[in-house]
Amino acid sequence: MAMLEVSDLHTYYGNIEALKGVSLQVEEGEIVTLIGSNGAGKSTTLRSISGLTPPREGSIRFEGQEIGDTPPQDIVQMGISQSPEGRKCFQRMTVRENLDLGAYLRKDTATISEDLDRVFDLFPRLKERERQKAGTMSGGEQQMLAIGRAMMAQPRLLLLDEPSMGLAPVLVERIYETVEEINRQGTTILLVEQNANFALGVSERGYVLETGKVALSDDSDRLRDNPDVQKAYLGA
Repeated sequence: MAMLEVSDLHTYYGNIEALKGVSLQVEEGEIVTLIGSNGAGKSTTLRSISGLTPPREGSIRFEGQEIGDTPPQDIVQMGISQSPEGRKCFQRMTVRENLDLGAYLRKDTATISEDLDRVFDLFPRLKERERQKAGTMSGGEQQMLAIGRAMMAQPRLLLLDEPSMGLAPVLVERIYETVEEINRQGTTILLVEQNANFALGVSERGYVLETGKVALSDDSDRLRDNPDVQKAYLGA
């Protein structure tokens, strides 16, 4: 049984069908990526999984349990958290306050400090900026904070939406090194990314989305060697 099983997902914004039968699986311990152009349905897929934009049709099963109609806060408590596209940090709150909000739903208060230390180990810059307001930090620092805040929910499945967006190449490399480390420490990751080179470089498997449908799925190495993927997404 896969950790996450998405079957024939149809999600709408009003009368506009954004997902037209998306199906995918994520096994425990994997990094799986969704790549595709703008408007392909990548972010909507993550929003459907996390309960922010519930599907009208289809099934989402997490560790064998159907969660398609589950409220977002309950999905977080079940073990899924998301670092959203555009970071969405609380600009007027400090780094520490943003991280504390990531643990808001947790009852195991005794171990929250341990996870805070883990986030600071992953992102030492956040420790240096602990009392700084999030809105005064760089884009790269805010991306670190968005991922760190999601990690404070103690997820077993982490949803990452466009973590490289708007960042300089050196910062993108740093973010992806940390994504790999988070995975090595035991967190399964579903990654949405337009930067297909980085996404396929860190993931085991990938799905190519086009206009709300899965157009192709394969091991990441084979996707990188696929001429159509190279032409459309890798700049070949």
